[in-house]
Amino acid sequence: MNDFTTQLESARLAALSAGELLRMRFDTPKVVDERLAHDVKLRLDKECQQLICHILQKHHPDYAVLGEEGGSGGEIEWIVDPLDGTVNYCYGIPLFCVSIALRVRGALQLGCVYAPMTDELYSAVRGGPAMLNGKEIHVSTRDRMDQAIVFIGHGSHDGSGASGIRRFAHISSQVCKMRILGTAALSLCYVAAGKLDAYVEQCIHLWDFAAAQVILEAAGGILEFSERRDDPLSGSVTAWNGRLPLREALQLPSSPAQP
Repeated sequence: MNDFTTQLESARLAALSAGELLRMRFDTPKVVDERLAHDVKLRLDKECQQLICHILQKHHPDYAVLGEEGGSGGEIEWIVDPLDGTVNYCYGIPLFCVSIALRVRGALQLGCVYAPMTDELYSAVRGGPAMLNGKEIHVSTRDRMDQAIVFIGHGSHDGSGASGIRRFAHISSQVCKMRILGTAALSLCYVAAGKLDAYVEQCIHLWDFAAAQVILEAAGGILEFSERRDDPLSGSVTAWNGRLPLREALQLPSSPAQP
């Protein structure tokens, strides 16, 4: 296992500090900087990123920061999502998290995800165990789709349009339950902890899943990322416990021929 103990402690401190700020402000009026068709941007997103960057750069001044709220990458860089699940947070739904990863020369080395409202701290260093509040976690052992609980992103906002809805309907007929939590990082951590079994999203950004990828893979899961040609920071993600026949289940039947 790589020795990134100091960096992981810095990430934990930053995640816990930002999480405490989010928890304190949860029931207060929200300041919306920008409202998009399927998303919102809160003033608090930027405040949390500033807090995280202050802590990380205090301990590691030579590391770059790449995140949803700006920043630029480098050979050694933190990848930060200060508030994953902004819409949930804005509407008072207590499912959101802080996500911090470290990437060294293109390889993800550690991940830390903190869910403030449930006080769940997920973490891992590549090559080591995945942890939840100090206890080791593993993906589920379920290997049948009809026993699985699966997240499938869908709708026009994920870039897939009608095909996304079709994929959702196709999978929903095969599984026990479908769940959409509104936060990619926390959903992937749920797969790592065996609470969910698979996560599929057509349009996602690197900072949404980088930290959770390290945690999921350390817990025994698999994550495949297919980046877009025009934007290497965005693409599609397929993640699962490594046991489900997910690839086969995702194959859509051929559309009926038009008369």
